[in-house]
Amino acid sequence: MLSTFFINRPIFATVISLVVILVGAITIPLLPVEKTPDITPPTVVVTARYPGANAEVVADTVATLLEEQINGVDGLLYMSSNCSDDGSMELTATFEVGTDVDMATVLVQNRVAMAEPLLPEEVKRYGVITQKQSTNITLVVCLRSPDGRFDETYMSNYVNIYLRDTLSRVPGVGSITVFGAKDFSMRIWLEPELLKARGLTTMDVIGAVREQNVQVAAGQLGAPPSPNGQQFQYTIRTLGRLTSPEQFGDIVLKADTDGRILRLRDVARIELGSELYNWFVAYNGVPSVAMGVFQLPGANSLEVATNIKKAMNGLARDFPEGLEYVVAFDPTLFISESIREVLLTLAFAVSLVILTVYIFLQDVRTTLIPAVTIPVSLIGTFAVLKLFGMSINTLTLFGIVLSIGIVVDDAIVVVENTQRIIDEERLPRRQAAVKAMRQITGPVIATTLVLLAVFVPTGFIGGVSGRLYAQFAMTISTATVFSTFNALTLSPALCGLFLRPSPARHRGPFRWFNVALRGATSGYMAVVSRITRRTFVAMGLYAVLVFAMYLGFLALPGGFLPNEDEGAFFVNVELPPGAGLQRTREVTDRVNNILEQTPGVREYVCIGGFSLLNSVIAPNSAAYFVMLDSWDRRKDPALSIESISRQVQMQLLAIQEAMCFAFAPPPIMGLGMVGGFEVKVQDRGGAGLEELQRVGDGIVFASQSSKAITRVNSSFRANVPQVYIDIDRTKAKRLGVSLDTLFNTLQSNLGVSYVNDLNLFGRTYKVLTQARADARARVEDILRLEVRNAQGRMVPVRTFAEVRDIAGPQNIFHYNRYPCTTITGMANFGVSSAQAMQEIEQLLRENLPSTMGYEWSGMSYQEIQAGNKTPIIFTLASIFVLLFLSAQYESWFIPISIVMSVPLALFGAVLATFLRMMDNNIYTQIGLVLLIGQASKTAILLIEFAKVHHEQGHSIADSAVTAARLRFRPILMTALSFAFGVLPLVIASGAGAAGRRALGTAVFGGILVTTMLGVFLIPVYYVVIQRFNDWVWPTEPAAQ
Repeated sequence: MLSTFFINRPIFATVISLVVILVGAITIPLLPVEKTPDITPPTVVVTARYPGANAEVVADTVATLLEEQINGVDGLLYMSSNCSDDGSMELTATFEVGTDVDMATVLVQNRVAMAEPLLPEEVKRYGVITQKQSTNITLVVCLRSPDGRFDETYMSNYVNIYLRDTLSRVPGVGSITVFGAKDFSMRIWLEPELLKARGLTTMDVIGAVREQNVQVAAGQLGAPPSPNGQQFQYTIRTLGRLTSPEQFGDIVLKADTDGRILRLRDVARIELGSELYNWFVAYNGVPSVAMGVFQLPGANSLEVATNIKKAMNGLARDFPEGLEYVVAFDPTLFISESIREVLLTLAFAVSLVILTVYIFLQDVRTTLIPAVTIPVSLIGTFAVLKLFGMSINTLTLFGIVLSIGIVVDDAIVVVENTQRIIDEERLPRRQAAVKAMRQITGPVIATTLVLLAVFVPTGFIGGVSGRLYAQFAMTISTATVFSTFNALTLSPALCGLFLRPSPARHRGPFRWFNVALRGATSGYMAVVSRITRRTFVAMGLYAVLVFAMYLGFLALPGGFLPNEDEGAFFVNVELPPGAGLQRTREVTDRVNNILEQTPGVREYVCIGGFSLLNSVIAPNSAAYFVMLDSWDRRKDPALSIESISRQVQMQLLAIQEAMCFAFAPPPIMGLGMVGGFEVKVQDRGGAGLEELQRVGDGIVFASQSSKAITRVNSSFRANVPQVYIDIDRTKAKRLGVSLDTLFNTLQSNLGVSYVNDLNLFGRTYKVLTQARADARARVEDILRLEVRNAQGRMVPVRTFAEVRDIAGPQNIFHYNRYPCTTITGMANFGVSSAQAMQEIEQLLRENLPSTMGYEWSGMSYQEIQAGNKTPIIFTLASIFVLLFLSAQYESWFIPISIVMSVPLALFGAVLATFLRMMDNNIYTQIGLVLLIGQASKTAILLIEFAKVHHEQGHSIADSAVTAARLRFRPILMTALSFAFGVLPLVIASGAGAAGRRALGTAVFGGILVTTMLGVFLIPVYYVVIQRFNDWVWPTEPAAQ
């Protein structure tokens, strides 16, 4: 027997355990540290730009072509696109969790290449960019000039030239995104009146710039092959690409025969300006530029953040005076704080478990034997996590905490049984250890196999929920395997060295405890003796509990992940359609005042011109990232994130000029930008954009009467004020006007025309033409434009075109190729996410016409997927437990008596969760899976002894009663040690407390009910099932 070898070789056993601890300790610093495992579906983003085109044109000529090709690419979950009035298009392809994002990028790029020949020439000139997008933001660093010495354009380009490249090389950084980016551009601001007076058109200007701002390869003098005697070789250089406004101003537009020259500066103002002017960033109200640092999958978040801060400290030494940086948004603070809280929980749990064991064993040396199991099992687990490419995250640490109560179970069983044999049979401790291991090796291995069997089905579950289950399952399973090996090697070896006969009497508290325990045991035996002979009463009670469990599951609201206080929340500001960026800036000033006066708010970043709800650049929107004080300064419930966000929301209602929403971030960044639900309403029957808006607004209106959901919003607007140029094409052709020339004139004056490039600071920037601001501010400015006809004469636009006001979309959204509007909202206080989704789904069924449908997206999509898999996991877990136990006991019926204890645990978990007004989320479900194994372990400890006793010739009822008497104390000890190990999770507070409470509540309630009722009912299960087994298959002698 394995244990006998180690009982005789205790140093060997000790060395093995020390090696496990050493390897695990070496591995810990090498593991990445992150909030959650890499569970965000990988995304690939395709961006294109069609300057001057409206949203409908971009959707028809760019997005539709790309979507047609990308649709159906391998591993694609869903795709969405956004076409904007500024001519930009962004298509996001979301892939299944676990997809190689690099391969996905290649596949999408290949599909884009197939569509590219069909795209407009201007789009191809700007370029169609395909790149993987990292969604795990690690830091937001703001660059600001407190004294206003530097403007946003300077700061944006300082970031690009001096900071971005260095930060991108920091290990673990995936990408750097500049919010409020204003890349340099040579802006040629045209004067339409001056052009008209000189008989020029914008196309004349563009042609001259393209001709005279060109990269020149002039060649060499004396380059081989050269004539004999050629002694020198010279490179020829000349002015090619221009680099300064003065050089561009010298571009010749027209030269007369009499020597008069018209230059570009005579009809335009040239400056080194910004490529974009459609958004702005402010940190605490001060104009700034923000850098979003996104990390690579699998990178250590804390390490990346630390290295970025170190790099910024070094780079800041070279900042010009008047420029400084600040870390404005740091999600790793939540990770650090939540890990610190978990470690405190871990220490508290270890203390409670050891104290519980000490109270039962009542000897320091004896207590050390199961206590030694804790570091061996837990530290060794980290080595296996590293081997399987996992990380230190919330789920693995939860698993470590719960493992504390599990890993001591087997050692407790070994110690308790050995101590009982020493006391009752007066055997020497080594002989007692050998005999004890002969009795309990089977149950120890069986309980381990049961716990492992419970987690086997999680390996077949994909998606986000599968990743979450896998992290937890690997941690628990590994710790359990280590603890079992420890129980079969080190624990019996230490028992053979340290155990001694118990004293005849204990003094003080131990004496009182023993008296109470003996009294409890006597009462327990009396009850068990009666109910094993009147099984119908106990089975009736069992049936009631099973039915109550079923009703409890029906009544328990569903959920996905609990919302945590991550120390930050968002605010979205949306003005009426058609509002300009200047009006948005005025509203943000009022929002700034509210935030500055709100207790608990530490700082905030405003991105003007960006909508969080739609993830689009829109001049009538603004987004806020609001950071709160540290958790230790917000222990007052009035300073919780829910209270602060509600307080801010109430004050935002006073801003009549805009709709403002304050909301918490999603539990998993990257699955949408907002917490709550997200559903796409699709126009599948071609009803039109106006009908799509009407339906979306109707759903929002209907939601106002619902008490379950709040802050419901529809993203799509088809009634944004626009101007329509009605061109009489027949008249235009009669006047000799080329429509191509007309459209180019409109684009280069009213939009932006990309001419070519210039080189500055080692980078390439665009040369752009556009009419000056006051020449494109009114409708009349359109009609004053002139176009040269085929005869060379200038023809005013007003002669063949009219202008009228219309309404149209500012942005057009597609989801899986259909035009759509995004309905977002949040669950009301006390309502679970599943209940909120059911409510909005009911409204959709009542309000959607037959031509429209809907699909879930973001976090809601993952919640639906996870909910569909939960029954499968529970069913498979129970089946695997039955199969493992059937193989262990060579019986189809005995395992049923063990698994019958599972409903008790589930009833306790549901009851505890319901009483604490929590929902049935992923953490709760993980706890339920664990309880299937733990409840079975408790039953095995009792039924194994009853089975052996019965096989020795005793009656079924006597065997059950004897097993109950022998196993009552160890069952009580293991159950209470596990329960007290879980207790710190139940009462958790601080960062990450919501997840710890959800998991701890379910497990604590389940193990408590299993212990209180299971010790009485498990013997009854055995009696009933064993009688049935003996009736079906009477015992026969084993084959010789």
